[in-house]
Amino acid sequence: MTSEPKDFIREIIREDLRTGKHTTIVTRFPPEPNGYLHIGHAKSIVLNFGIAQEFGGRCHLRFDDTNPSREEEEYVQSIIEDIHWLGFDWGEHLYFASDYFEQLYEWAEYLITAGEAYVDDLSAEEIRAYRGTLTEPGKPSPYRDRSVEENLDLFRRMRAGEFPDGSRVLRAKIDMAASNLNLRDPVLYRIVHATHHRTGDRWCIYPMYDFAHGQSDAIEGITHSLCTLEFENHRPLYDWLIEHLPVPARPRQIEFARLNLTYTVLSKRKLLRLVTEGHVTGWDDPRMPTLSGMRRRGIPPEAIRTFCDRIGMAKRDSTVDVAQLEFCIRDELNRTARRVMGVLNPLRVVIENYPEGQTEQLEAPYYPDDPPKMGMRTVPFSRVLYIEREDFREDPPKKFFRLAPGREVRLRWAYFLRCERVIKDPDTGEITELRCTYDPATRGGDAPDGRKVRGTIHWVSAAHALPAEVRLYDRLFNRPNPDDAPEGKDFLANLNPGSLTIVEARVEASLATAAPGDRYQFERRGYFTVDPDTRPGHLVFNRTVPLRDTWAKIEKQMKQRP
Repeated sequence: MTSEPKDFIREIIREDLRTGKHTTIVTRFPPEPNGYLHIGHAKSIVLNFGIAQEFGGRCHLRFDDTNPSREEEEYVQSIIEDIHWLGFDWGEHLYFASDYFEQLYEWAEYLITAGEAYVDDLSAEEIRAYRGTLTEPGKPSPYRDRSVEENLDLFRRMRAGEFPDGSRVLRAKIDMAASNLNLRDPVLYRIVHATHHRTGDRWCIYPMYDFAHGQSDAIEGITHSLCTLEFENHRPLYDWLIEHLPVPARPRQIEFARLNLTYTVLSKRKLLRLVTEGHVTGWDDPRMPTLSGMRRRGIPPEAIRTFCDRIGMAKRDSTVDVAQLEFCIRDELNRTARRVMGVLNPLRVVIENYPEGQTEQLEAPYYPDDPPKMGMRTVPFSRVLYIEREDFREDPPKKFFRLAPGREVRLRWAYFLRCERVIKDPDTGEITELRCTYDPATRGGDAPDGRKVRGTIHWVSAAHALPAEVRLYDRLFNRPNPDDAPEGKDFLANLNPGSLTIVEARVEASLATAAPGDRYQFERRGYFTVDPDTRPGHLVFNRTVPLRDTWAKIEKQMKQRP
């Protein structure tokens, strides 16, 4: 019997249900359609949709589309695709803050009529100067005491488009001496003459996030408005607006720690720089922490959900080791990815005692631990093979158990192989070919005489192998904290120059039907997915993760340096 997930948010919800404060839990995920979602958003998605499922409630998807100069329909569609990919759905509960523009405007006039809001002519710079500091109170705007009639007239003329951008704003009249700067007469509306992706040119004034968000929650009957810690200081304003407006419900805002990952940046501004300055190929570059990039890299959505559940909810910000995410990815792919053989750095092998022109079809399971689970595939075997170049050493070091002159190894699912001769390029001395023999009595990988070999290597038949472009992706940054840069430099100084290596590989013939999005384990090499760039006759694979955490050793060495 599994125990119920426990964290401070779920305890609040359980108590609200126990006391009858709420009978149905309603949460929401409210992205701004001004960019692509990333792994940090996934934590909020999993929390909001997960809690709704867990407690038999519902979760709304609501786009916070209150800034037309930065929002696009492209982002709306990408967000919808990402959430569906993660495994969640909102049913009929898809909303936009722009759905409520008329109601929000009426409530703004309500505040003006109640003497709780005024039109201010100060510039943005002057408003900041008048606001004061954490240690000094602000001072009131000279326009703060305008009459209700004048404020209504000016606000209606703002809506009518009489004034240019930045010339006037609507502010709440709260307390210019409040210890919380967000209560020092915050801006509720600003003038923006820009075409909105849904409402066109119908509006030229737009509500600020703090005004639109809480009221949208109230309109939709949200019971628990879950957001990250940077909104904690905004909660008093959230509550003030709910209390001073005739809203139909009283949602509760609860904050949790946002996700921070080592070797990763999650700032929209920094991600935008990576794209616009050409450090990556786009928002879906497999090195990006965007959900579209992670999907293209082959990361299963199940692994992301498991990761978010494992790190849990906290009240304080902290940084999670990206190795925890990689562990969840490996764990999921270990159970679900079909095993195949791919040679990334091919070395030609000629089996001199194997009949020329002969081909055998060997049976190999896609999942060795449970063959019926994923079925079998046929692997052709012939006189000429490719093996990994690193699986051969002419002068092997101690504890190297793979192929070497005079040494025998096991070919995966095939025969024992012995190296007899090494062929080199006469000019460069580079090894170009191995001449070997095989033992036909060892088909299947065991010797009838009981002799043992210590190494097993993978291979592909040269005559049947498919050429493939393999993109070996690694972490985009080479320091745990990318912002830990030398003086005068920024996070870009810590870009990992080895974050992408492209090799021309050979993969087994069974992959001829591989389609974009298919995931595999290349035995002994790592987990790979078929990239959308794949075309007939041109396979492209992305490495999702290596089989093991290759960074653990590097990090240990770095810590040992004086």
